[in-house]
Amino acid sequence: MSRKIREAKLSDMAEILKVMDAAKKIMRQSGNMLQWGEGYPSEKVIAADMEKDGGFVIEEEDRIIAYFAFLPSPEPTYKVIYEGEWMDDELPYHVIHRIASYPEKHHIFSDIMDFCFSRERNIRIDTHRDNSIMRHNIGKHGFAYCGIILLANGDERLAYQKIIES
Repeated sequence: MSRKIREAKLSDMAEILKVMDAAKKIMRQSGNMLQWGEGYPSEKVIAADMEKDGGFVIEEEDRIIAYFAFLPSPEPTYKVIYEGEWMDDELPYHVIHRIASYPEKHHIFSDIMDFCFSRERNIRIDTHRDNSIMRHNIGKHGFAYCGIILLANGDERLAYQKIIES
């Protein structure tokens, strides 16, 4: 089965929200009870990704099976990092946010990493402390733990970075 990654469109919103709901269920089943509370990510947040040309879907057999945001720097919440430091704080970077997929679909994270690193060599990502699945995937793909960042609402996230030397 071949997969295709393309920019998300507003007409994809209903399918993207279904993928988000499936991802929330995976989080809750794995003990991550706090990340992505009620109403997040909202249509407004996803539409904002799209407005920045940073919302993407993964399709398999013409069906949307995953969503992620891939956005250029700067990321305001990454300006200050606690209990560590970024590997490089001078180079431009992209950030990956809001990865979501259906539970029966595997290797989504790898597909996203292949896509993103083909476009950018310096990538940052963050996740909730309780998101063991995401933390596993981030480590498996060679990201270095850099410290803690705070979201706009004050919630902490574990922050990672990976730079592929040119």
